[in-house]
Amino acid sequence: MTISSPLLPPLPARSSSSKSFFAPSPLEHTFHPHSPLSLAARVTMQSAGVGLLVSAVQNALERHDKGAMGIVTRTGGTIGFFTAMGFTFAFTEAQVANWRESDDALNGAAGGCAAGFIAGVRAKSLPMAFGACAAMGTMIGTFSYAGNSLTGTDRQSVPRPEREERRRAFFKPRKAAEEAVAA
Repeated sequence: MTISSPLLPPLPARSSSSKSFFAPSPLEHTFHPHSPLSLAARVTMQSAGVGLLVSAVQNALERHDKGAMGIVTRTGGTIGFFTAMGFTFAFTEAQVANWRESDDALNGAAGGCAAGFIAGVRAKSLPMAFGACAAMGTMIGTFSYAGNSLTGTDRQSVPRPEREERRRAFFKPRKAAEEAVAA
């Protein structure tokens, strides 16, 4: 199955000896190396922001006499934890992609495993570190394999006749009114 577009260059022919572990995607592209440090820096800043938000919520829900500074003094470890997990995930995912020279779900699974391991180390439990590694790696790998989307493909980008054809193929065909009355 060849997908062509006037806006995109032609896809390279796939050989039978593919390096990819997963089934080939019809939209497969040529690999471009990632910069692990720049990607990790961007994700680190984003995850630090999320950590700050979570720390602020923790600070607001707990009773103490530290005031707003409690975000940093009491629950500030949450900020560092989120920052470390974000950096570890992004750096590992980009570095594994560069080593393997492919963009697929295994890169996300490796990054998720590394980030999960950090979560287990924070709990000071090696079994929890391995369990979190397996759980996060599986979840993120599955999410990546499913197309990095929780809702599937963008249905509005598919032409209406094709959507109607998919809908008709999915549901049972309707019987004519006469056949329904006769039965």
